[in-house]
Amino acid sequence: MKISKNNAEHYIWGDQCDGWHLVKNNELSVIHERMPANTAEINHYHHHARQFFFVLAGTATIEIEGESISLQAKEGIEVPPLKSHQMRNDSNQDVEFLVISQPNSKDDRVHL
Repeated sequence: MKISKNNAEHYIWGDQCDGWHLVKNNELSVIHERMPANTAEINHYHHHARQFFFVLAGTATIEIEGESISLQAKEGIEVPPLKSHQMRNDSNQDVEFLVISQPNSKDDRVHL
């Protein structure tokens, strides 16, 4: 079955951010996310999940272990387990990105 934002399971997180589950099982999670201007996720880490963030549109800032990295459209970065990270949108435009987690990061998140 084809999947997109139009037919995927949707949820709201944080400060009016959107997520769409494109793949959702115990072994793998692929989420399309949208963050409005000047929003941020909570700094956290995962015990088991390895994640890859890939920006589709806009400019995102991800902080990994205290280092801020700017990601433009068509750029991504891997975050290994146990590394603190926080995705932010410091711009004045929406940012859309994919978050790929292996295994699924559900119940594997520790807030800092």
